[in-house]
Amino acid sequence: MPTKARKTWAQQLQQNHSVAIAMSCAIVGLSRCAYYYQPELLDDSVIVSVLNAITNRHLRWGFLNALIVPIAELLDL
Repeated sequence: MPTKARKTWAQQLQQNHSVAIAMSCAIVGLSRCAYYYQPELLDDSVIVSVLNAITNRHLRWGFLNALIVPIAELLDL
């Protein structure tokens, strides 16, 4: 069963039966770490702006040139 579904079950147990978080997690087979886990969403705006700047500067470059050249510049190749 997916973690998201187990978390939902644990929350329903807490609301409907006044069960503690630790107990509801144990009943549905979910660790408390997984219950409290919140994924971090990555902000790709910096990468997008750099790639847009490269493609605006070099209009005829394909994908590989737009990707490989900045990496080579970062690595001083």
